[in-house]
Amino acid sequence: MKRALAFTSLLLSLCVAAGAAFAQSAENWPAKPVKIIVPYAPGGATDIVARILADQLGKNLGQPFYVENKPGAFGIIAIDDMARAPPDGYTLMIGNVTTNAITPITYAEKFKIDYGKDVVPVTNLVDIPAFLLATGKNFDVKSVAELIAYAKQHPGMVRYGTVGPGSYPHYDMAYFAKRAGDLDLIAIPNKAGASGVINDMLNGSTQIAFLNVASSTPQIKAGNFRALALVDHKRLSTFPDLPTMQELGYPDVGTIAWQGLFAPGATPRPVLQTIFNGFIDAMKAPAVAAAFDNQTFNTVPNASLDDAKSWLAGEMAHWQKITSEVKIETE
Repeated sequence: MKRALAFTSLLLSLCVAAGAAFAQSAENWPAKPVKIIVPYAPGGATDIVARILADQLGKNLGQPFYVENKPGAFGIIAIDDMARAPPDGYTLMIGNVTTNAITPITYAEKFKIDYGKDVVPVTNLVDIPAFLLATGKNFDVKSVAELIAYAKQHPGMVRYGTVGPGSYPHYDMAYFAKRAGDLDLIAIPNKAGASGVINDMLNGSTQIAFLNVASSTPQIKAGNFRALALVDHKRLSTFPDLPTMQELGYPDVGTIAWQGLFAPGATPRPVLQTIFNGFIDAMKAPAVAAAFDNQTFNTVPNASLDDAKSWLAGEMAHWQKITSEVKIETE
């Protein structure tokens, strides 16, 4: 009996000590540099979001926040690296709808971790409108109607860019092809991310693509790309004459992509709360708000850690439905 009481007392002492350690860890965070992993090469929307926030977080919290790009394997490399890091708040990840909602569904068997257990969402950060674009390189299509007509007249001859098999732009275009009359379009993936797709569009090896507004606007203004439609809740003031996909009769085609913050699943809740608070404060900074506005990013943080879990669960349920309805080759 005495041994049992002693053992129980020891367990309680350990729990109290662990709780105190977690609380102290949360209070002191960050006490050293923080790494933010990005699952793409530099230059794309996820990388831009990470660098804007890393700069502001460093200013707010007095420790360096640095971005480490780990592209490849549909985001699995980056997710695995983050999930296996010590759950202490010093290795985080900013991923997007492809890497953190679609990949865990379509490539579940490729993970060496339990995604639902080993990865936890901290908060959504921004969502990003997109254009349906056509290259100006030997491709004279100026509207969605002209694109559909051309694709029907030239089956198997229209090539579209994606940032990889099974990415949301891949599903977006495959679903558009289905909705527009089972168009025969050819997917051209580029592992270099959005910048790679842009290069393919510039040289004409890819003719159409869904690309975010920020990365493609300079090419539109330069006359290299033509915007055929907008994927957003409403028209943009900077492109007032460009119709949205819903205006054109395709309300469920295209993704307003989100970028979210993730941490190792075992990270103590007090630490997660401190991280959440730090990122929310950073997004409220005038410099960050201006930078996001300049990129045409909409800030959409979650209200709480629990809200973040509900949000991600809803996203994954949505993409479970889409991936079951639209069958594409993901290998």
